[in-house]
Amino acid sequence: MSSRRARRSGVDRIDAAGAAAAVLFLGAMVVWPLVAIGVRSTAGVGPARLVSTLVSSSTIDVLGFTLWQAALSTIGTLVIGLPIAHALTRHRFPGRDAVRAFTVVPFVLPTVVVAAAFSALFERVGLRGVGSLWAIVLAHVFFNVAVVVRVVGGHWATLDRSAETAAAVLGARPRQVFTAITLRRLGPVVAGAALLVFLFCFTSYGIILVLGGPTVATLETEIRRYAIFRQEFDVAAVLAFVQLVVVVALSVGVARFQRRTSVATTGRRLDPGLPLTRRLARLHLFAVGALIVAVIGAPIAALVIESLRVGDSWTLDHYAALVEPIDLLPVSPARSLWQSLRVAAAAAVVATVVGVPAARVIALGRRGSRWLEAVVLVPLGVSAATLGFGYLLAFAAFDLRRSPLLLPLAHAVVALPFVIAGVVPALRAIDPHVRESAAVLGATPLRVLATIEWPAARRAVATGAGFAVAISLGEFGATSFVSRGDASFTAPLAVFRLLSQPGETLRGQAMALSVIIGIVVAALAALLERLRGNRPGAL
Repeated sequence: MSSRRARRSGVDRIDAAGAAAAVLFLGAMVVWPLVAIGVRSTAGVGPARLVSTLVSSSTIDVLGFTLWQAALSTIGTLVIGLPIAHALTRHRFPGRDAVRAFTVVPFVLPTVVVAAAFSALFERVGLRGVGSLWAIVLAHVFFNVAVVVRVVGGHWATLDRSAETAAAVLGARPRQVFTAITLRRLGPVVAGAALLVFLFCFTSYGIILVLGGPTVATLETEIRRYAIFRQEFDVAAVLAFVQLVVVVALSVGVARFQRRTSVATTGRRLDPGLPLTRRLARLHLFAVGALIVAVIGAPIAALVIESLRVGDSWTLDHYAALVEPIDLLPVSPARSLWQSLRVAAAAAVVATVVGVPAARVIALGRRGSRWLEAVVLVPLGVSAATLGFGYLLAFAAFDLRRSPLLLPLAHAVVALPFVIAGVVPALRAIDPHVRESAAVLGATPLRVLATIEWPAARRAVATGAGFAVAISLGEFGATSFVSRGDASFTAPLAVFRLLSQPGETLRGQAMALSVIIGIVVAALAALLERLRGNRPGAL
């Protein structure tokens, strides 16, 4: 008995060490930078300048436009995403899983790649892309439609059809059934997805920076302008503080809706969908397919076409030129892609090493697990650009700001919640009686971990690590603040630098590099889609 108690105590100490490592990591990489922003925006600025900055016309205009474009983008995403979610949930047809995976690809693409795609699309159709509000809105719709498709569609698949069938039998028309029954039951889920999309659009950075150009400004881009170009850290800190307040409020709302919908769908079976036996259903599916091609396929196609065109000729010259050094960049575009892969691998290792032990503590309900679960979700409610600015303030007196370790650590912060969110459900799905039976039969806690918990969670761990790689490859917000020197110059930075300069050759190379990044991330997304499946509410 004493030896068993000693082994149990040893595992408890390991769990405590894992929880402590996660708390220390997030404390150093999230809490400290945010505190630095708060201190700089209040004590560092002074009450008079704080008030004057908050009520200035420029701040009000920037905040108003940030809210306005986010609201328009959210409405557009719902208008496009809900019909797609309905078609992929209620209809069963060959290739449905492939179509669902295709709708997720935009969400994992780097934001600068999305911006490059819409820049190419607007150029191809002869419209003004840079500085256009509608280009920004369409890019946000393209990027966030996966949120509606997966979150709303996943919960839609859990709804029982009996109420709808009964209403139809009693003479209700399809539109009445949808508005009076289906939409009312989906209301909280749609509201939660809308809040999440609004949060992503409110904190959008790369898309605004590329498509907005010098004439369009949001809180994110103004923070960058004041911090990097004007070196007015006080004003940047005030703007970051304003953004943080709004983001925290939105995050609280998103968490509230997620708790309600997660409880409502627990244990429900997924609806496999109905076969396409009716002509109206086939027409509806055809219309949705055309919508997917127009909204998702057209920008991607325009990006590929621009990367292959030089004048009126089709060529691979832009791709071949990626290996050559360019005076505009500290390293060649191909080298920047290699460095992105290295940073992504390091970030995935850090996020996995820190996240898996923390996920085990949360899943098993160890002491302090609720507090830990709240702490690890903090990075989801903070924009990467705000964190990047926080690093400039928090690490100003240390060499860490110039260390090659800072970039993978910053990327690991953004990826950590996705690792934990994937591993925790897998560990919670293990029947507690299985662990108890193994212990009664004499298995040590480490043996239980190796033979029961690890086989159940290894796919989730692999999925979380894959998401960490995908997120790191596309991370641009924090990178634009903390990147220093050749070793930390990543591919998204190269794309942005190439697009920011005039010239068909540089633009073509930006498109070619964007296509390569997109192919790598899309292949990774397809693999992750096979690993994750169609769980309700999952992204």
